[in-house]
Amino acid sequence: MAIKTVLVWQWGKRGAGPRIAVDLANGLTALPDVSVRLCLSEDAEILHSHHAPQDALVFKTYRSAFGLLGRFLQAPLIISKLFLSMLQDKPDIAICAMPAPLDVLMAHALRRAGVKVVTIVHDARAHPGDGYPLQMFLQKALISQSSFLVTFSQHVATVLSGDTVCRGKPVVSLSHPPFVGTEAPPPFSHGGKPRLLMFGRLLPYKGLDLLADALPQLEMRVDCRVIGKGPQSPELLQLSGMRDVIVENRWVPEDELSRLIAWADVLLLPYREASQSGVGAMAVAGGRYVVATNVGGLSEQFSGHAQAMLCEPDSMSIAIAIAQLLNAPPPIAPVPDSAKAWQALGQKILSAAD
Repeated sequence: MAIKTVLVWQWGKRGAGPRIAVDLANGLTALPDVSVRLCLSEDAEILHSHHAPQDALVFKTYRSAFGLLGRFLQAPLIISKLFLSMLQDKPDIAICAMPAPLDVLMAHALRRAGVKVVTIVHDARAHPGDGYPLQMFLQKALISQSSFLVTFSQHVATVLSGDTVCRGKPVVSLSHPPFVGTEAPPPFSHGGKPRLLMFGRLLPYKGLDLLADALPQLEMRVDCRVIGKGPQSPELLQLSGMRDVIVENRWVPEDELSRLIAWADVLLLPYREASQSGVGAMAVAGGRYVVATNVGGLSEQFSGHAQAMLCEPDSMSIAIAIAQLLNAPPPIAPVPDSAKAWQALGQKILSAAD
């Protein structure tokens, strides 16, 4: 059987995008008769973490808004250079792990070189306050250069399928694999108060207000940490003034993520809207319990999951779900084999592309 060459690229600097690219590239590498090349931004945080890939190609992206503008002004030159590079070492298929501002330049070069482009689309619509300027405009430009699309929830796939730019393009809905994590002690094994964690972008659509109203309804004492980067808001001020709650408004480095997940007994996802949850994928990989609202793609992601409890997006339902889980936690299921899950995702993408 001929070797299939796959290019995986993601040009974000930090967050879930580079991590997804690395885990997906590793999963594809484990497949027989598949050769993988991984391309990341030269400033990708993961390149300096314990998850760093052994041999990734790096691409100069930008370090400021002016730098991004400059790269777009150089677009014809960049596309030509990428096109020539693709002709010299042409992959059979290229997978964009998560859209970033400059990805449309790579997609243009790949299409000119006759390479099939697959884009994993994580959000069909921008969440309030999230993303970057012109995010959806650039994502649509990237989609127009793609042969087919992959989503991590049917919710996103359904919304995308109604967009004009997606007309005639297959949209394949697959499950978000748990991130490849490190082993952690079982939940509640520390013997202290239950530990609750809400982690991620601290934005209103994440349900900060719902969490602030839900926590005082709990009758038992807990330790709760709310950690992530976001603008100061009345909800964060309310949470920071509550007993047993610590708010840390900061970016969490890549190498701290596993320790943070391992600290928690329960991950809280009290979202008002969601496509799917990368934080939830980390929780599954770490064998943590999850309380999530039944919105967007979260119901798909966690329905049937033994250690997850879904509830309605209101403070009383969230409080009841947390209390029920803490009072009668279900048996701990075996931690999934994350590496095999990413391998299976890679195989499904390649099969859909054939």
